[in-house]
Parts: sequence; C-alpha cells; structure tokens
Amino acid sequence: MTDLIGRITERMNAPLPGRPAHLQMAHITRRHYVDAPAEARQAAVLMALFPKNDEWHILFIERNANDRDHHGGQIGFPGGKAELGDASMLATALREAEEEVGIGREEVKVIGGLTELYIPVSNFQVHPFLGYLEEKPNYLLQAEEVNDVLEVPLSHFMQPHIRRSTDIRIAPQITLKQVPYFDVQGRVLWGATAMMLNELLEIIGGSPRA
Repeated sequence: MTDLIGRITERMNAPLPGRPAHLQMAHITRRHYVDAPAEARQAAVLMALFPKNDEWHILFIERNANDRDHHGGQIGFPGGKAELGDASMLATALREAEEEVGIGREEVKVIGGLTELYIPVSNFQVHPFLGYLEEKPNYLLQAEEVNDVLEVPLSHFMQPHIRRSTDIRIAPQITLKQVPYFDVQGRVLWGATAMMLNELLEIIGGSPRA
C-alpha cells in the first residue's frame, strides 16, 4: 500500500492542479474566483489517509449543527482557525485534528500542502495539508464540535456516479441551484471540502488501490 503514498509524494513535487481542480466542484457563483483579501482569517485542515481493509481511506468529520457557524452540520476535514501559539499553518492543522478527533500529531506522516482556498462567506483562507497514518486511528471526538466521523475508501471517489448536483438551501431565503457534490454514504459533501478533495483526486489521477 506504500505505492500510493509514493506516487502522491512524487506528484506533489510537481505543480499542483490548483484552482482548475477546485472549480470542477464549485458552484457557478464561484466561477469568478475570489482571491483572499489581506484581512482574511487563516485556517488549516488535515486530509488524513489511513489503511483499512487493505485499502486507503480518507477521514471526514460531520460538524455539529450550529446557527452561528456557516459550516455547521456539514461534512469537512478536521481543522480550524489559526491560534497565536501555532508555529505554522501545518501546526494549526495538526493541533485541530488532535483536538477534534484525537489523532496525535506524532502519528501523522505529513506529505505536504495543497492549494489554499478562500471561503468568502466566512472570510477564511484555508490551508489544506495531506498526511497519512500507518494504522486506523482511534478517535476521541470533541463533542461540542464534532457529531460523527466518516471513513471513506479513496476508491469510492473514483466512481463517476458519486459526482452529482443538487439544490442546497443555505439560508431561509437563499437556495443555491445545481451545486456539485460528492455522494458520501448518502450524505452531501460539497463546497470548500469538495473543492479541496477534488485537487487530491486530480493528484492521485487513478485508482487508489496499491
């Protein structure tokens, strides 16, 4: 199974797919890509791969519903905003993963960073980092933030039929039409998470089986 990690590492040393990969899973309102303003808040997420049943899986969390959080109730990667004590954006991603799902930062073999993504609705510039664990993680969920974890085989995302579109209501009077999303165990994975995930899938460029 180390073959996939080697291929990903090699491909991440080349120019990343970047925004074109993001836009494949973006709503039409994102087609006019917005750069992060100087005052954007900084955040980081961890895209964590791990072996299970002789296949690489990727970890997602389902956030608790929260009227004060634009991303409450959504599927995403472990992560959050940078804090003063963080030495780097990578340190932010590792700290947040440890706090939210209990993955020790020493367990993560970091491969590298992917393309940053600005989220206008929350004014966050998100820095995604990819890493892997040598074993399936033991979770300790942060109850006030995380409702559930999803362990999804990478091979799931290689199936064309799981790329779909739907209407998503984001406010009482606002519904986005024909939003691209990945179907994950009957749940809708969309928005920034889908955009960042699609860059990883472009990097993999084929079957994730070893």
